[in-house]
Amino acid sequence: MRLYDTARREVVPFEPGPTVTMYTCGITPYDSAHLGHAATYLYYDILQRRLRDLGHQTQCVRNVTDVDDDILRKARQLGVHYLDLAAEEMARFDANMGALGLLACFSEPRATSAIPDILGFIGMVLDSGHAYQAGGAVYFRVGSFPRFGQISHLERDEMLRLAAERGGHPDDPNKRDPLDFVLWQPSASDEPAWESLWGPGRPGWHIECSALAMRELGTTIDLHGGGRDLVFPHHECEAAQSEAATGELFVRHWMHTPMVRLDGGKMAKSVGNLVFVSDLLKEWEPDAIRLAISANHYRHDWDWTDDLMPAARARLERWRAAGVGEGGLAAVRAALDDDLDTPRAIAAIDEAVDRGQGVAEAAHLLGVSLSR
Repeated sequence: MRLYDTARREVVPFEPGPTVTMYTCGITPYDSAHLGHAATYLYYDILQRRLRDLGHQTQCVRNVTDVDDDILRKARQLGVHYLDLAAEEMARFDANMGALGLLACFSEPRATSAIPDILGFIGMVLDSGHAYQAGGAVYFRVGSFPRFGQISHLERDEMLRLAAERGGHPDDPNKRDPLDFVLWQPSASDEPAWESLWGPGRPGWHIECSALAMRELGTTIDLHGGGRDLVFPHHECEAAQSEAATGELFVRHWMHTPMVRLDGGKMAKSVGNLVFVSDLLKEWEPDAIRLAISANHYRHDWDWTDDLMPAARARLERWRAAGVGEGGLAAVRAALDDDLDTPRAIAAIDEAVDRGQGVAEAAHLLGVSLSR
C-alpha cells in the first residue's frame, strides 16, 4: 500500500506492522455531524477495511474534544452545562456514524477523561525546557523546537495568519513569540477548572490530543489524520509538543482529508450552509451516501451538489442487480492500495457490472452492502 504523507509531501509506502495504530481527530460536540465529518471518517473507515483485508488488525482512536473554547461558548449561549451539551451531540454523532456503517472505534476517549495525563504531559514538556509559565498559563516555546513546521511547511507569516484565524491567539501579550501556543490556561469564572501546579485552569486544545493519543496507543503511532484544516496549527503543535516531551517520533505517517464545498462555495458553520448527516439519512439509504462520498478522492477538494445522491442511488441499484460475486475485487484492492483511490475502485466495480459480474465482495470492501 502507498499513501500520500502530508509531512513528506509525496506518496510513499505505508508499511505498518501486524497491528496498525491510528488516531483521527474527532469532533467538538457542540453541533450536529455534517458532511465534512462524514467524509473524513468514511475515508479512514475504508482504509481500515482494506488494511484488515490485507490481514492487519487496526486500532483506530477517535477522540472527543468535550472541553474547549467552542463548546464552552455554545453551552454558555444555550444556558446548559457543557457536558450535557457534549453528551447530547455525541449521542447524535454516534448514531449518524453508526447508520453510515462505520467500523467501531478501538477507543473514543474524551478530553475531560485525560486531565491527569495532560497535567503529567505538560510537566514533561516543562522539564524538557520547551515550555514556560506566564500570566497563569503554560506555553510551548516554538523557538526551542527546530522541527516546528515539519508537517505544514508553511512560512512564518502564513502560520501567524492561520493561528489568528483558528484560535491560536497570536496577540496574547503573555507570549514570548506570537506563534507560541498554550498548554494550560486559566479558566474564566463560568468555565470548568481543574487544579494544577500552575494554578486552576483547563487544558489547551492541542495538548488534549497528544495526551489521548499516547495514552491509548503509545509514544509513536502509525498514522494520524483529520481534516486538512487541522494541519496547522493543530497537528503541527501536536507533533512539536509530543516529540519535545518524549524525544521520539510521534507519528510515522500523516494523512489528511479534503474540504467539501457546497455548489462551489465554502461549506462551514460560519457560513450557515452545512449539509447535516441526519438530514441526508432521512431521505437516502446509508449505502448510497457512502457511494456519493467515496466517489471523490480523499486528497482533493470536491463539491456537494444536488445530483450526487440520485446518481449514487442509481449506481447502488445497478450493483445490487448484478448480484453476489467477486467481480472487480482484484482491481478494487489495487486501486485502494494506490493512495486509497476510491473513484478508481468504484469505476472498477462499474466495469465488472458492465461485464455481467456480481460485485458484492468488491462493494463490501468499500463498506457498501448490496443486500436490501
